[in-house]
Amino acid sequence: MLKTILASHRAARYAIAATIGVAGVGCFAPFGLFWLAPLVWLVLFVLLRDAQTRRQGLLTGLAFGLGFFLTGVSWVYVSLSVFGSMPWWMAGPAAFLFCSVMALFPMLAGYLFKRWQAADFWRQALLFAALIGLADWLKSWLFTGFPWLTVGYSQAYPSPLSGFAPLLGVHGLSLLVALSGALLARWRVGVPLAALLALAGFGLQQVQWTSPLGEPISVALVQGNVPQEMKFRPEAFFHTLDLYRELITENPAQLTVLPETAIPVFIEQIPSDFIDTLKNLARRQNGDIVFGTLTGVGDHYFNSAVSVGSSPLQVYSKSHLVPFGEFIPAGFAWFMAYAHIPMSSFSRGPEVQPPLAVAGRHVAANICYEDVFGEEIIRALPSAGILANLSNTAWFGHSLAQPQHLQIARMRATETGRPMLRATNTGMTAIVEADGRIQAVLEPFTTGVLKGEIRAYEGMTPFARFGNWLALGLAASLLLLGLAGKRQHPG
Repeated sequence: MLKTILASHRAARYAIAATIGVAGVGCFAPFGLFWLAPLVWLVLFVLLRDAQTRRQGLLTGLAFGLGFFLTGVSWVYVSLSVFGSMPWWMAGPAAFLFCSVMALFPMLAGYLFKRWQAADFWRQALLFAALIGLADWLKSWLFTGFPWLTVGYSQAYPSPLSGFAPLLGVHGLSLLVALSGALLARWRVGVPLAALLALAGFGLQQVQWTSPLGEPISVALVQGNVPQEMKFRPEAFFHTLDLYRELITENPAQLTVLPETAIPVFIEQIPSDFIDTLKNLARRQNGDIVFGTLTGVGDHYFNSAVSVGSSPLQVYSKSHLVPFGEFIPAGFAWFMAYAHIPMSSFSRGPEVQPPLAVAGRHVAANICYEDVFGEEIIRALPSAGILANLSNTAWFGHSLAQPQHLQIARMRATETGRPMLRATNTGMTAIVEADGRIQAVLEPFTTGVLKGEIRAYEGMTPFARFGNWLALGLAASLLLLGLAGKRQHPG
């Protein structure tokens, strides 16, 4: 009956596709309905399978993508309008255009599925899974990449499918979610097969790919909760220094981490007595303090993490910059004239940088949304035993961005078998265990320090060794199997 309705009412097809796209956001943090994901992609599979033409497949994928991204990354508007001071009449269309570009990836998957659709169900299921996984992977690097809302992130721990993350990474999980959903269309056979996938994932969760190294160290992650509208104002600078000095003094630890651009000036402009205070506080614990600030060489300046304390001063400079937020793409200077975003012309740091040798451990620092790129995080392995992310997501206000970002960090920990420390300005500051479980997290939009103990880890997961190649190999294999016996559909 549904097939008849969709055939005679095309608008209903697209409305359903957009609705399940909206529902798909519930699979991710903060909602965490990981079990819903196969059902969402089941409906998308059925809609595409029963589409009559390639054009219907294309528009179905587009409608799904618009519902998905307009809901899931609506915080882009907050960033542009509220904190970027862009007029609403520009911020609204700009956010819509951005989400529309993201929707092109499921649109492409929908079109290719219809173009290459085979006659039998099993090849259809394999083709669908391969295209969803490949679309997510393509989104992760094209136009510098925006892997946010990659399907696989919905399967962060406690989902049993997270057991596959150390092998296949997040893009492999995207493929497995889509495959599980497609299999459910033949419920008598598909449900047992999908359950078998989940059971295999649960079994893989019990595998210890990496092992602890050395004794635990004490850590303190500082959440200053400095309002974004005050962060770069000169009159607030010394208040910010006093705030961080007080929080660090009252919460001693071997390794203290402050957020991205916690000190929003060039390191040479930071008062020497403040730096001396940080050094002395760190040395009392025989440890180090890592904080976000700005560094420069000639005409180039960098978004950096700097360490001071018992170890020599070290610097990590952000390599993967945010388009429009940290650098201006060619031809878009006119656009940035309407958005008042401080420090929006950074230079890129080197792609490969050594981990920070701090507190007797090797720590792979990454800044802001660098941790959404799994293949870039593993560059610091195997030498790094701990991952540390310094972020300032105050740009996105009270939105879905903060819990979504923490979920992404948890996936990086699972993929690499390394704990992840997150020090953020407004949230979510957290200690993530090497298996992706949250040890502790601070209440967002509060001022405080998260204290705990963490151990470094050694060893390499398959994903850390091979990156996305295993997932891409699996996707290519399923694609080839799905293309066998294909039939052509009219446009």
